[in-house]
Amino acid sequence: MKQEINERELLQGLAVNDKKAVESIYKENYNMVQSLIINNNGSADDAKDIFQEAMIVLYEKVRSGSFELNCLIKTYLYSVCKRLWLKRLQHMSRYAPPIEDPESTVSVDDELEEHEKRDAEFEMMNKAISSLGEPCKSLLEAYYLQKQNMQVIAASFGYTNSDNAKNQKYKCLMRLKKIFFAHYKNENGNG
Repeated sequence: MKQEINERELLQGLAVNDKKAVESIYKENYNMVQSLIINNNGSADDAKDIFQEAMIVLYEKVRSGSFELNCLIKTYLYSVCKRLWLKRLQHMSRYAPPIEDPESTVSVDDELEEHEKRDAEFEMMNKAISSLGEPCKSLLEAYYLQKQNMQVIAASFGYTNSDNAKNQKYKCLMRLKKIFFAHYKNENGNG
């Protein structure tokens, strides 16, 4: 019972990016993941990467608010790391024989698929932004990433007023949308 409460507290801490909770999850689980990776054709650096990715998957799930963990954090992270590592091994075509389970694992395929899909879309969005060209690229970054208001943008981009800057932002967004969906269709083999 005590462990259950502790696990819930850790997950709540992770959801708000509490340093103590993150460090605690890291301390309690990293060595297990490092052993898993190193014993299966990996390096210490691979273990760091995989663990980091698994933590992001767990963080995203906890942040979603609808996540119910039906096993220990340890089991969940082990499962995610195992799946991520097997995928990476297949990708590097150094496919290792199935990894022996020191403990039971849980199915995390859907969550990983979702995570990978989001990563791929993010990558495509980056490509789309890169091929957008100026001044659109800088204008959208100023508005969405640097959170500048239209007056500031109008002044720094040389528009006569904020309405003109707003119109330009809209045109840029439409271009970005077009480029993104062209990339998206090609990536997904529908184009």
